[in-house]
Amino acid sequence: MPIPADGPPAGLDLSALDAMTEAVGSGAGLPEIVRAASRALEASLVLVDRSGAVLAVAARSPADEQSLTADGSGVETVELRVADELVGLMRMRTRGEPGLALVRLVATLIASEVERVRAPERASQEAAAGFLRAVLDRELTGGDDILAAAGDLGVDLLAGASFVVARVHQHRASEEGWRPRMLAAAERGARAVVSGAIAALVERAERGGTEVTVLLPGVDDAQARRAAEGVLHELEAVLPGHSFAVGRSRVAADPADLARAGSEALLAANVAEGDAENPLLAFDDTGAYRLLLPAMSEDPAELQRFYAETVEPLVAYDEQYETDLTQTVEAFLDADGNVAGTAARLFTHRHTIRYRLERVRELTGLDVGSTDGREKLSLGLKAMRVLGIARRGGPAKEQGSTGGRVPRRGA
Repeated sequence: MPIPADGPPAGLDLSALDAMTEAVGSGAGLPEIVRAASRALEASLVLVDRSGAVLAVAARSPADEQSLTADGSGVETVELRVADELVGLMRMRTRGEPGLALVRLVATLIASEVERVRAPERASQEAAAGFLRAVLDRELTGGDDILAAAGDLGVDLLAGASFVVARVHQHRASEEGWRPRMLAAAERGARAVVSGAIAALVERAERGGTEVTVLLPGVDDAQARRAAEGVLHELEAVLPGHSFAVGRSRVAADPADLARAGSEALLAANVAEGDAENPLLAFDDTGAYRLLLPAMSEDPAELQRFYAETVEPLVAYDEQYETDLTQTVEAFLDADGNVAGTAARLFTHRHTIRYRLERVRELTGLDVGSTDGREKLSLGLKAMRVLGIARRGGPAKEQGSTGGRVPRRGA
Protein backbone atom coordinates (compact mmCIF):
# COMPACT_ATOMS: atom_id res chain seq x y z
CA MET A 1 0.00 0.00 0.00
CA PRO A 2 1.53 3.36 -0.98
CA ILE A 3 2.42 5.64 1.90
CA PRO A 4 0.33 8.85 1.84
CA ALA A 5 2.32 12.06 1.52
CA ASP A 6 0.06 14.01 3.87
CA GLY A 7 0.52 14.41 7.62
CA PRO A 8 -0.24 11.84 10.30
CA PRO A 9 -3.82 10.60 10.44
CA ALA A 10 -6.28 12.03 12.93
CA GLY A 11 -6.52 8.72 14.76
CA LEU A 12 -2.81 8.46 15.52
CA ASP A 13 -2.12 6.58 18.76
CA LEU A 14 0.27 9.00 20.45
CA SER A 15 0.68 6.63 23.37
CA ALA A 16 2.19 4.05 21.02
CA LEU A 17 4.63 6.62 19.65
CA ASP A 18 5.49 7.66 23.20
CA ALA A 19 6.07 4.00 24.10
CA MET A 20 8.46 3.71 21.17
CA THR A 21 10.55 6.73 22.18
CA GLU A 22 10.55 5.44 25.77
CA ALA A 23 11.82 2.05 24.57
CA VAL A 24 14.63 3.76 22.64
CA GLY A 25 15.58 5.96 25.58
CA SER A 26 15.57 3.12 28.11
CA GLY A 27 17.50 0.69 25.91
CA ALA A 28 14.67 -1.85 25.89
CA GLY A 29 16.03 -3.43 22.70
CA LEU A 30 15.03 -3.72 19.06
CA PRO A 31 12.18 -6.25 19.52
CA GLU A 32 10.33 -3.96 21.96
CA ILE A 33 11.00 -0.89 19.81
CA VAL A 34 9.67 -2.62 16.70
CA ARG A 35 6.53 -3.78 18.56
CA ALA A 36 5.89 -0.18 19.64
CA ALA A 37 6.54 1.00 16.06
CA SER A 38 4.03 -1.57 14.81
CA ARG A 39 1.35 -0.09 17.07
CA ALA A 40 2.25 3.49 16.09
CA LEU A 41 2.09 2.73 12.37
CA GLU A 42 -0.78 0.23 12.59
CA ALA A 43 1.36 -2.14 10.57
CA SER A 44 3.05 -5.50 10.61
CA LEU A 45 6.82 -5.04 10.57
CA VAL A 46 9.98 -7.03 9.91
CA LEU A 47 13.35 -5.40 10.54
CA VAL A 48 16.42 -6.75 8.68
CA ASP A 49 20.03 -5.60 8.66
CA ARG A 50 22.23 -4.93 5.63
CA SER A 51 23.13 -8.60 5.31
CA GLY A 52 19.47 -9.65 5.22
CA ALA A 53 19.45 -11.07 8.76
CA VAL A 54 16.14 -10.60 10.58
CA LEU A 55 16.61 -8.44 13.70
CA ALA A 56 13.03 -8.09 14.96
CA VAL A 57 9.46 -8.97 13.98
CA ALA A 58 6.04 -7.58 14.87
CA ALA A 59 3.51 -9.56 12.82
CA ARG A 60 -0.02 -10.79 13.40
CA SER A 61 0.72 -14.42 12.54
CA PRO A 62 3.50 -16.73 11.29
CA ALA A 63 2.02 -16.47 7.80
CA ASP A 64 2.10 -12.68 8.01
CA GLU A 65 5.74 -12.81 9.13
CA GLN A 66 6.64 -15.16 6.29
CA SER A 67 4.99 -12.88 3.76
CA LEU A 68 6.86 -9.86 5.11
CA THR A 69 10.19 -11.66 5.12
CA ALA A 70 9.64 -12.80 1.53
CA ASP A 71 8.65 -9.26 0.49
CA GLY A 72 5.19 -10.48 -0.51
CA SER A 73 2.21 -8.65 -1.97
CA GLY A 74 1.34 -5.32 -0.35
CA VAL A 75 4.66 -5.06 1.51
CA GLU A 76 6.42 -1.69 1.54
CA THR A 77 10.18 -1.55 2.07
CA VAL A 78 11.63 1.47 3.85
CA GLU A 79 15.40 2.01 3.86
CA LEU A 80 16.95 2.73 7.24
CA ARG A 81 19.84 5.16 6.96
CA VAL A 82 22.17 6.96 9.34
CA ALA A 83 24.24 9.78 7.80
CA ASP A 84 23.22 8.44 4.38
CA GLU A 85 24.65 5.00 5.19
CA LEU A 86 22.25 2.08 4.76
CA VAL A 87 22.01 0.18 8.06
CA GLY A 88 18.95 -1.97 7.36
CA LEU A 89 15.47 -2.28 5.90
CA MET A 90 12.01 -2.07 7.46
CA ARG A 91 9.40 -4.15 5.65
CA MET A 92 5.84 -3.20 6.53
CA ARG A 93 2.26 -3.98 5.62
CA THR A 94 -0.03 -1.23 6.90
CA ARG A 95 -3.57 -1.69 8.12
CA GLY A 96 -4.31 2.04 8.23
CA GLU A 97 -2.83 5.04 6.42
CA PRO A 98 0.20 6.33 8.33
CA GLY A 99 1.48 9.67 7.11
CA LEU A 100 4.85 9.94 5.42
CA ALA A 101 6.16 12.15 8.22
CA LEU A 102 5.30 9.50 10.81
CA VAL A 103 6.93 6.74 8.77
CA ARG A 104 10.08 8.83 8.45
CA LEU A 105 10.14 9.54 12.18
CA VAL A 106 9.74 5.87 13.05
CA ALA A 107 12.36 4.85 10.48
CA THR A 108 14.83 7.38 11.85
CA LEU A 109 14.37 6.17 15.42
CA ILE A 110 14.77 2.53 14.43
CA ALA A 111 17.80 3.26 12.22
CA SER A 112 19.54 5.03 15.09
CA GLU A 113 18.90 2.08 17.37
CA VAL A 114 20.16 -0.40 14.76
CA GLU A 115 23.33 1.67 14.40
CA ARG A 116 23.83 1.74 18.18
CA VAL A 117 23.18 -1.97 18.65
CA ARG A 118 25.30 -3.13 15.69
CA ALA A 119 28.27 -0.80 16.32
CA PRO A 120 30.16 -3.25 18.60
CA GLU A 121 29.66 -6.05 16.07
CA ARG A 122 31.02 -3.88 13.26
CA ALA A 123 33.98 -2.89 15.42
CA SER A 124 34.66 -6.58 16.01
CA GLN A 125 34.47 -7.26 12.26
CA GLU A 126 36.86 -4.39 11.55
CA ALA A 127 39.30 -5.72 14.15
CA ALA A 128 39.13 -9.21 12.61
CA ALA A 129 39.68 -7.77 9.13
CA GLY A 130 42.68 -5.78 10.38
CA PHE A 131 44.21 -8.88 11.96
CA LEU A 132 43.74 -10.97 8.80
CA ARG A 133 45.26 -8.25 6.61
CA ALA A 134 48.25 -7.95 8.95
CA VAL A 135 48.85 -11.72 8.81
CA LEU A 136 48.38 -12.10 5.05
CA ASP A 137 50.45 -8.99 4.24
CA ARG A 138 53.19 -10.30 6.58
CA GLU A 139 52.98 -7.28 8.85
CA LEU A 140 52.65 -9.84 11.65
CA THR A 141 55.23 -12.61 11.22
CA GLY A 142 56.32 -13.87 14.63
CA GLY A 143 54.37 -16.79 16.02
CA ASP A 144 54.07 -15.23 19.48
CA ASP A 145 52.90 -11.90 18.05
CA ILE A 146 50.25 -13.64 15.94
CA LEU A 147 49.06 -15.70 18.89
CA ALA A 148 48.79 -12.57 21.05
CA ALA A 149 46.92 -10.56 18.41
CA ALA A 150 44.56 -13.46 17.78
CA GLY A 151 44.01 -13.84 21.53
CA ASP A 152 42.91 -10.19 21.71
CA LEU A 153 40.11 -11.17 19.32
CA GLY A 154 39.22 -14.26 21.32
CA VAL A 155 40.66 -16.56 18.65
CA ASP A 156 42.77 -19.52 19.80
CA LEU A 157 45.44 -20.56 17.28
CA LEU A 158 47.46 -22.86 19.54
CA ALA A 159 46.17 -25.95 17.72
CA GLY A 160 46.88 -24.49 14.28
CA ALA A 161 44.67 -22.96 11.62
CA SER A 162 43.88 -22.96 7.92
CA PHE A 163 42.43 -20.51 5.42
CA VAL A 164 39.53 -20.52 2.99
CA VAL A 165 39.32 -17.96 0.17
CA ALA A 166 35.91 -17.61 -1.50
CA ARG A 167 35.51 -15.42 -4.57
CA VAL A 168 32.17 -14.28 -6.00
CA HIS A 169 31.51 -12.96 -9.51
CA GLN A 170 28.30 -11.15 -10.40
CA HIS A 171 26.46 -12.19 -13.55
CA ARG A 172 23.45 -9.98 -13.04
CA ALA A 173 22.63 -6.77 -11.23
CA SER A 174 22.48 -7.21 -7.47
CA GLU A 175 20.67 -5.08 -4.96
CA GLU A 176 22.58 -2.86 -2.59
CA GLY A 177 24.14 -4.66 0.34
CA TRP A 178 25.06 -7.97 -1.32
CA ARG A 179 28.66 -7.80 -0.10
CA PRO A 180 27.71 -7.76 3.61
CA ARG A 181 25.37 -10.68 2.85
CA MET A 182 28.27 -12.47 1.22
CA LEU A 183 30.43 -11.97 4.31
CA ALA A 184 27.64 -13.05 6.65
CA ALA A 185 26.94 -16.17 4.55
CA ALA A 186 30.61 -17.20 4.47
CA GLU A 187 30.95 -16.70 8.23
CA ARG A 188 27.74 -18.64 8.86
CA GLY A 189 28.88 -21.55 6.72
CA ALA A 190 32.31 -21.71 8.35
CA ARG A 191 31.06 -21.28 11.93
CA ALA A 192 28.58 -24.10 11.53
CA VAL A 193 31.66 -26.36 11.60
CA VAL A 194 34.29 -24.20 13.35
CA SER A 195 32.67 -21.86 15.87
CA GLY A 196 35.76 -19.65 16.23
CA ALA A 197 36.10 -18.84 12.52
CA ILE A 198 36.62 -15.19 11.55
CA ALA A 199 36.29 -13.61 8.10
CA ALA A 200 36.89 -10.40 6.17
CA LEU A 201 35.96 -8.98 2.77
CA VAL A 202 38.72 -8.35 0.22
CA GLU A 203 38.31 -6.44 -3.04
CA ARG A 204 40.68 -7.56 -5.80
CA ALA A 205 40.15 -5.36 -8.84
CA GLU A 206 42.66 -7.30 -10.92
CA ARG A 207 40.47 -10.41 -10.67
CA GLY A 208 37.16 -8.67 -11.12
CA GLY A 209 35.56 -10.32 -8.11
CA THR A 210 34.91 -9.85 -4.42
CA GLU A 211 36.57 -12.23 -1.97
CA VAL A 212 35.98 -13.38 1.56
CA THR A 213 39.01 -14.66 3.45
CA VAL A 214 38.09 -17.04 6.30
CA LEU A 215 40.45 -18.16 9.07
CA LEU A 216 39.60 -21.56 10.59
CA PRO A 217 41.36 -21.96 13.96
CA GLY A 218 42.24 -25.27 15.56
CA VAL A 219 40.94 -27.57 12.85
CA ASP A 220 42.09 -30.73 11.15
CA ASP A 221 41.90 -31.27 7.41
CA ALA A 222 38.52 -33.02 7.53
CA GLN A 223 36.97 -30.14 9.48
CA ALA A 224 38.54 -27.62 7.12
CA ARG A 225 37.01 -29.44 4.16
CA ARG A 226 33.55 -29.44 5.77
CA ALA A 227 33.87 -25.76 6.66
CA ALA A 228 34.85 -24.85 3.09
CA GLU A 229 31.89 -26.85 1.79
CA GLY A 230 29.67 -24.99 4.25
CA VAL A 231 30.97 -21.65 2.99
CA LEU A 232 30.21 -22.58 -0.62
CA HIS A 233 26.76 -23.94 0.26
CA GLU A 234 25.75 -20.76 2.09
CA LEU A 235 27.05 -18.51 -0.69
CA GLU A 236 25.12 -20.45 -3.32
CA ALA A 237 21.95 -20.20 -1.22
CA VAL A 238 22.28 -16.47 -0.53
CA LEU A 239 23.60 -15.28 -3.91
CA PRO A 240 21.80 -17.08 -6.75
CA GLY A 241 22.89 -15.99 -10.21
CA HIS A 242 26.53 -15.63 -9.15
CA SER A 243 29.55 -17.87 -9.77
CA PHE A 244 32.07 -18.91 -7.16
CA ALA A 245 35.63 -20.09 -6.72
CA VAL A 246 36.59 -21.45 -3.29
CA GLY A 247 40.08 -22.55 -2.27
CA ARG A 248 41.34 -23.92 1.02
CA SER A 249 44.83 -24.31 2.40
CA ARG A 250 46.56 -27.00 4.38
CA VAL A 251 46.51 -26.67 8.15
CA ALA A 252 49.39 -24.55 9.46
CA ALA A 253 50.47 -25.98 12.81
CA ASP A 254 52.81 -23.03 13.45
CA PRO A 255 51.14 -19.57 13.55
CA ALA A 256 54.20 -18.18 11.77
CA ASP A 257 53.14 -20.21 8.70
CA LEU A 258 49.71 -18.58 8.43
CA ALA A 259 50.75 -16.20 5.62
CA ARG A 260 51.85 -19.20 3.57
CA ALA A 261 48.52 -20.88 4.28
CA GLY A 262 46.69 -17.79 3.07
CA SER A 263 48.68 -17.91 -0.18
CA GLU A 264 47.81 -21.59 -0.57
CA ALA A 265 44.09 -20.86 -0.28
CA LEU A 266 44.36 -18.00 -2.77
CA LEU A 267 46.25 -20.16 -5.28
CA ALA A 268 43.65 -22.92 -4.95
CA ALA A 269 40.83 -20.41 -5.51
CA ASN A 270 42.62 -19.06 -8.60
CA VAL A 271 43.05 -22.55 -10.05
CA ALA A 272 39.38 -23.32 -9.36
CA GLU A 273 38.31 -20.08 -11.06
CA GLY A 274 35.47 -20.48 -13.51
CA ASP A 275 34.73 -24.17 -12.92
CA ALA A 276 30.98 -23.97 -12.35
CA GLU A 277 30.61 -27.71 -11.75
CA ASN A 278 33.46 -28.00 -9.23
CA PRO A 279 34.18 -24.56 -7.77
CA LEU A 280 35.85 -25.85 -4.57
CA LEU A 281 39.51 -26.91 -4.60
CA ALA A 282 42.01 -27.77 -1.87
CA PHE A 283 45.65 -26.74 -2.20
CA ASP A 284 46.71 -30.38 -1.92
CA ASP A 285 44.69 -31.07 -5.06
CA THR A 286 46.27 -28.39 -7.28
CA GLY A 287 48.90 -30.75 -8.69
CA ALA A 288 51.80 -29.08 -10.48
CA TYR A 289 50.37 -25.64 -9.71
CA ARG A 290 51.74 -26.06 -6.18
CA LEU A 291 55.26 -25.56 -7.59
CA LEU A 292 54.35 -21.97 -8.50
CA LEU A 293 53.33 -21.00 -4.96
CA PRO A 294 56.70 -19.41 -4.08
CA ALA A 295 56.57 -17.29 -7.23
CA MET A 296 53.00 -16.17 -6.51
CA SER A 297 53.80 -15.36 -2.87
CA GLU A 298 57.28 -13.89 -3.13
CA ASP A 299 57.67 -12.56 -6.67
CA PRO A 300 54.32 -12.29 -8.44
CA ALA A 301 55.77 -9.66 -10.77
CA GLU A 302 58.10 -12.29 -12.27
CA LEU A 303 55.16 -14.66 -12.71
CA GLN A 304 53.24 -11.85 -14.39
CA ARG A 305 56.19 -11.18 -16.71
CA PHE A 306 56.37 -14.83 -17.75
CA TYR A 307 52.63 -14.84 -18.47
CA ALA A 308 53.03 -11.63 -20.49
CA GLU A 309 55.83 -13.19 -22.56
CA THR A 310 53.89 -16.34 -23.38
CA VAL A 311 50.10 -16.48 -23.18
CA GLU A 312 48.96 -12.88 -22.70
CA PRO A 313 49.17 -12.00 -26.45
CA LEU A 314 46.75 -14.87 -27.14
CA VAL A 315 44.34 -13.78 -24.40
CA ALA A 316 44.40 -10.18 -25.67
CA TYR A 317 43.86 -11.31 -29.28
CA ASP A 318 40.94 -13.54 -28.27
CA GLU A 319 39.36 -10.69 -26.32
CA GLN A 320 39.73 -8.24 -29.21
CA TYR A 321 38.65 -10.48 -32.08
CA GLU A 322 36.52 -13.09 -30.25
CA THR A 323 38.76 -15.91 -31.42
CA ASP A 324 39.71 -19.14 -29.63
CA LEU A 325 43.51 -19.28 -29.83
CA THR A 326 43.99 -19.80 -26.08
CA GLN A 327 41.43 -22.59 -25.99
CA THR A 328 43.09 -24.18 -29.03
CA VAL A 329 46.49 -24.22 -27.32
CA GLU A 330 44.90 -25.73 -24.20
CA ALA A 331 43.24 -28.47 -26.24
CA PHE A 332 46.40 -29.09 -28.26
CA LEU A 333 48.49 -29.60 -25.12
CA ASP A 334 45.75 -31.75 -23.60
CA ALA A 335 45.81 -33.91 -26.75
CA ASP A 336 49.60 -34.45 -26.38
CA GLY A 337 50.33 -32.26 -29.40
CA ASN A 338 48.12 -34.20 -31.77
CA VAL A 339 46.33 -32.02 -34.34
CA ALA A 340 43.64 -34.59 -35.17
CA GLY A 341 42.94 -35.12 -31.48
CA THR A 342 42.70 -31.37 -30.95
CA ALA A 343 40.27 -31.03 -33.84
CA ALA A 344 38.09 -33.79 -32.40
CA ARG A 345 38.05 -32.13 -28.97
CA LEU A 346 37.04 -28.76 -30.42
CA PHE A 347 34.72 -30.13 -33.14
CA THR A 348 36.80 -28.18 -35.66
CA HIS A 349 38.53 -29.18 -38.91
CA ARG A 350 42.22 -29.99 -38.49
CA HIS A 351 43.15 -27.41 -41.15
CA THR A 352 41.56 -24.76 -38.92
CA ILE A 353 43.59 -26.05 -35.97
CA ARG A 354 46.82 -25.80 -38.00
CA TYR A 355 45.93 -22.25 -39.03
CA ARG A 356 45.29 -21.25 -35.42
CA LEU A 357 48.54 -22.80 -34.20
CA GLU A 358 50.44 -20.88 -36.85
CA ARG A 359 48.73 -17.71 -35.61
CA VAL A 360 49.86 -18.65 -32.09
CA ARG A 361 53.46 -18.81 -33.34
CA GLU A 362 53.17 -15.41 -35.02
CA LEU A 363 51.75 -13.75 -31.88
CA THR A 364 53.98 -15.36 -29.25
CA GLY A 365 57.10 -16.41 -31.14
CA LEU A 366 56.62 -19.90 -29.68
CA ASP A 367 56.36 -22.92 -31.98
CA VAL A 368 54.02 -25.60 -30.64
CA GLY A 369 55.89 -28.07 -32.82
CA SER A 370 58.95 -27.78 -30.58
CA THR A 371 59.34 -29.15 -27.05
CA ASP A 372 60.56 -25.78 -25.78
CA GLY A 373 57.56 -23.96 -27.28
CA ARG A 374 55.07 -26.38 -25.79
CA GLU A 375 56.73 -26.24 -22.36
CA LYS A 376 56.70 -22.44 -22.29
CA LEU A 377 53.08 -22.24 -23.38
CA SER A 378 52.09 -24.85 -20.79
CA LEU A 379 53.88 -22.93 -18.03
CA GLY A 380 52.34 -19.69 -19.30
CA LEU A 381 48.87 -21.21 -18.97
CA LYS A 382 49.72 -22.37 -15.45
CA ALA A 383 50.93 -18.88 -14.57
CA MET A 384 47.65 -17.54 -15.93
CA ARG A 385 45.69 -19.79 -13.58
CA VAL A 386 47.86 -19.11 -10.55
CA LEU A 387 47.49 -15.36 -11.12
CA GLY A 388 43.71 -15.79 -11.27
CA ILE A 389 43.39 -14.63 -14.88
CA ALA A 390 40.55 -16.28 -16.80
CA ARG A 391 40.60 -16.44 -20.57
CA ARG A 392 37.59 -15.45 -22.65
CA GLY A 393 34.94 -18.10 -22.08
CA GLY A 394 36.44 -19.69 -19.00
CA PRO A 395 39.53 -20.82 -17.13
CA ALA A 396 42.64 -22.40 -18.62
CA LYS A 397 42.42 -26.14 -19.16
CA GLU A 398 45.93 -27.11 -20.26
CA GLN A 399 47.34 -30.60 -20.02
CA GLY A 400 47.16 -31.88 -16.46
CA SER A 401 43.62 -30.74 -15.82
CA THR A 402 40.15 -31.96 -16.62
CA GLY A 403 37.25 -29.61 -17.22
CA GLY A 404 39.32 -26.72 -15.93
CA ARG A 405 40.28 -28.60 -12.81
CA VAL A 406 43.38 -30.51 -11.73
CA PRO A 407 42.51 -34.16 -11.06
CA ARG A 408 42.31 -35.17 -7.44
CA ARG A 409 44.60 -37.80 -6.02
CA GLY A 410 43.41 -41.24 -6.77
CA ALA A 411 40.92 -39.94 -9.31
